Amino acid sequence: MPIVKSILDKLLRQTPAPAPLPEPDAELALGALLVRVAMSDRAYDAKEIGEIDHILSLSFGIGPIEAAKMRATCERLEKAAPGTGAFAKLIRTGVDHAQRVDMLSALWMVALADGEKDSEEEKLLRQLQNALGLSDIDYKTARERAQVAHEGEDDT
Repeated sequence: MPIVKSILDKLLRQTPAPAPLPEPDAELALGALLVRVAMSDRAYDAKEIGEIDHILSLSFGIGPIEAAKMRATCERLEKAAPGTGAFAKLIRTGVDHAQRVDMLSALWMVALADGEKDSEEEKLLRQLQNALGLSDIDYKTARERAQVAHEGEDDT
């Protein structure tokens, strides 16, 4: 047994500690919420991951590799983070109304990415609507934009 313990000790010492998480800002908060919506149906699949990367890339003018790295950070933030409301507050206080509607539309795009409607995703999106300070009309607008965009992607 001393040999097994010795090997385990060496392996554990060689495992680097994870990098500390950055302090969330509105951009990272959006990314974490995109991940949270994708995971809310308990099926985090490649289509949703691809959609998140695409949204991050377009939203923040970064390339695909940077978007994937940002998503990985957002996944870690999402796991370690407090409730959804804390992320929404960062966005609500730092982003204007029109951009918040765009963000809700992006969240809808992730929910639609896997092609399946899920009540947990819709419930979370309703909570986010309220937490982001958006109206029912804003919610409907965001959902419709996402549906039109999603249908356009299906046609290509």
